[in-house]
Amino acid sequence: MINPVWLRSFCALVEVGHFTRTAERLHMTQSGVSQHVRKLEDHFGVALLVRQGKGFTLTDAGERLFAEARQILQSLSGLEQRVGFDAPFEGLVRVMSPGSVGLKLYPQLLALQCQHAGLIINYRFAPNASVEQAVAGNSVELGLMTRPSTHEAVQCRAIAEEALLLVTPATMTEPDWLSLLKLGFIDHPDGSHHAGLLLGANFAEFEHVSQFACTGFSNQIGLILAPVSLGLGFTVLPAHAVAAFPQPELIRAHALPHPISETIYAATHRHKPVPSRVNTVQNVAETSLTQQRKQS
Repeated sequence: MINPVWLRSFCALVEVGHFTRTAERLHMTQSGVSQHVRKLEDHFGVALLVRQGKGFTLTDAGERLFAEARQILQSLSGLEQRVGFDAPFEGLVRVMSPGSVGLKLYPQLLALQCQHAGLIINYRFAPNASVEQAVAGNSVELGLMTRPSTHEAVQCRAIAEEALLLVTPATMTEPDWLSLLKLGFIDHPDGSHHAGLLLGANFAEFEHVSQFACTGFSNQIGLILAPVSLGLGFTVLPAHAVAAFPQPELIRAHALPHPISETIYAATHRHKPVPSRVNTVQNVAETSLTQQRKQS
């Protein structure tokens, strides 16, 4: 392995053309410059220059080494810059979140990518447990969760809140317990949890979501409200999912006496520095979700 310091000394000597001035340029002694050249000559087993007092003439081998060494040193310099430069708007950022948060954020992050061609957004929808494991396993740089992580390798910071909403067909203007029982529940992967939080805080009769007949189920966040819009049941969903439904005139989101919200957490790996590009995406996420909270 050739010491790049020797190559730098050799190339500087060739460019300056004089041992003493090269030593001054490199803040070395003249003997130090000579020693680096001799080490290169010993390494290659050939003479690299013919000394002429304080000057010299390159041999054929010296000419070849100078041409190659300049390219190597330029490449090393570029490598140092590339590794050391933490670009805020360049590189891949892998993000994962529950579906409702993703429906709100993904368009915002695509808009960010359109502004910065060097930024690449990879967005996946997943439940909290999968988000937590992905952050801990370094398969995503940024996770968004609706509960704090319990994993030792994951650190969380609360960045926003998202309201839970009771959603019925548009024809229901004043939901009461009996009308909800008659209508039935459209379930989803977080249906029991969300219903327990919101209905438990607002209906004294509520004990468990199983009190309602299950009249439908969907695990696709964009489709959960489709059966509700057709009058097939009611559900409880986070606000971003409700806002993303393409036919809002067919559903009704009800403001209940006791509002309930979920906290949204930004999750990153505890033992890895957060790159600037990830901070950029996290800041956009926080701004977007906070604005949504203020508008709601």
